[in-house]
Amino acid sequence: MKWRTAPAAQLAAFARQWEDLHRMAAASPLLAFDFVAPLLEQFGSGRERLAVCERDGAVLAMAIVTPARRGSWTTFQPAQAPVGLWLQRPGLELEALLAALLRALPGLPLVFGLTQMDPALMPRPAATARLATLDYIDTAWVPLAGGFDDYWQARGKNLRSNLKKQRARLEKEGVALSLRVSRDPADMAQAVADYARLESSGWKEGCGTAVHADDAQGRYYRAMLEALCRRGAGRVYRYYFGERLVAMDLCIEDGEIIVVLKTAYDESVPKQLSPTLLMREEAVRTLFEEERLRRIEFYGRVMEWHLRWTEQVRTMYHVNYYRWPGLRRLHQ
Repeated sequence: MKWRTAPAAQLAAFARQWEDLHRMAAASPLLAFDFVAPLLEQFGSGRERLAVCERDGAVLAMAIVTPARRGSWTTFQPAQAPVGLWLQRPGLELEALLAALLRALPGLPLVFGLTQMDPALMPRPAATARLATLDYIDTAWVPLAGGFDDYWQARGKNLRSNLKKQRARLEKEGVALSLRVSRDPADMAQAVADYARLESSGWKEGCGTAVHADDAQGRYYRAMLEALCRRGAGRVYRYYFGERLVAMDLCIEDGEIIVVLKTAYDESVPKQLSPTLLMREEAVRTLFEEERLRRIEFYGRVMEWHLRWTEQVRTMYHVNYYRWPGLRRLHQ
């Protein structure tokens, strides 16, 4: 096997190879070409490289990599990418791929870091003399098996009772509740603008992390959602109290998975009401009724509210591969 690298800005020229490998690996929508390409466009520094591993003309693996601190390289990992940008054919030994990649990268790097790996996509490798793994975060997911009624009865009594009371209160006050789903690429610009308005009115604005329609994050989410919606793989949930928008989810899907990328809600809604939870109950119900997808992925650090929706949790991980075994021992 042999790796070659090119400026990551040339990724579009390798779109077919990336898409073929993505399909062959049955990988997450988070690794689809139309999810990855806008990441580079909006968040790349220009130092990123596209790495391609081939054998006898067949592509075995691809990754977006970037120099990190002195003597090391890592997968390109902007905050908007929940998993490391690494694709490989099933059944290949990760250590052999990393050993060959380290030799091919410029500058004689001493270590390569493979970040935010998902064991549901690639089993966690065993440690060796040159390879080490470390925990990243626990993440939660919801299996869409059986019917919604059985799933809902298995949720905590407090969650079910609380949402039932909220619905009764809103009905008594004459507030109509509605969940609206957008899948049209032509609607994504307005969807991102609506989402930005919700998020920028809350605590994330004070932290400087809120999405704005005209900043890099806004441009990224618009371009990515438009691209995925063009092939039926994106959807936006909006939740309304009457005609007032109170919560949103930005989601992508592929094959059997739907990923909740971003969630925002109107923080001026009275604290006794939970628009996000009300929205999610209805959204999860519709996903069960569709009988098409098999799981919901959250891909964020497990929070208390995740555990109201599921008991299913797994640990994501990082990989470090060292040029020499002594470096691994020294690092430890």
